[in-house]
Amino acid sequence: MIISNLKYHDVPNYDEFSFKPKEHNFCVVLFVINEGNKLISQLDRMLNVDLKADVIIADGGSSDGSTEHNVLISKGVNTLLVKQDTGKLGSQMRMAYAWALERGYEGVVVIDGNNKDSVGDIPNFVKKLVEGYDHVQGSRFIPGGKAINTPKSRLLGLKLLHVPVMRIASGFKYTDTTNGFRAYSKKLLLSDNIALFRSVFTGYELHYYLAIEAAKQGFNCIEIPVSRQYPKTGKTPTKISPIKGNLNVIVKLFSCAFSKYKVK
Repeated sequence: MIISNLKYHDVPNYDEFSFKPKEHNFCVVLFVINEGNKLISQLDRMLNVDLKADVIIADGGSSDGSTEHNVLISKGVNTLLVKQDTGKLGSQMRMAYAWALERGYEGVVVIDGNNKDSVGDIPNFVKKLVEGYDHVQGSRFIPGGKAINTPKSRLLGLKLLHVPVMRIASGFKYTDTTNGFRAYSKKLLLSDNIALFRSVFTGYELHYYLAIEAAKQGFNCIEIPVSRQYPKTGKTPTKISPIKGNLNVIVKLFSCAFSKYKVK
């Protein structure tokens, strides 16, 4: 197996439901947990795009029926992975990346499954991977990108704290460091110096860690424009709780910035 030769290869337990064989050299992974109709609407939009990638659902344990197999098959999904272990987003990420590498994909595009992102930009991420980039960050704040109805508290936290810390830590001029619309090359995911397959990565810290270390270690990094649209009214769709969740994000951010997860 590809990842079994790595120094670290801690992968969460999961169930795999493959609906059709591998069709492309790249895959796009949607991270979900109880996204309901938001996931279905996003998959419908993706059907209208020549993605140039297989569609994979990395489920953290949904119980709302949104990942029912017949529905996913009708929406063009290639494979469903269901985490059967501890941890949140970081565990879902390790699960998905390990599976993608074992299946022979050359790179992985990642996107939330909550219908907020510009799925029409997925082929642009694939293009950058083909061109040889290792870490492709989607940004709403460079020419061509759009931040629509973004909550002011999010913008302030991003501009005043998250982006400056990530820039200092990485040495790369990131502009949208909380955006989960990204892509990673096989080379980056397999790097022993990155060593992402460790049980310490259970939450958002893996996003930050990969962005920082990819730049610091000389991998080819780039930002490309994307759009993200929040609802005009009502509750902000998020899995991050207002106080405890946001505090945890800050702790994880500084842990990454101060090299807590660096390979010893």
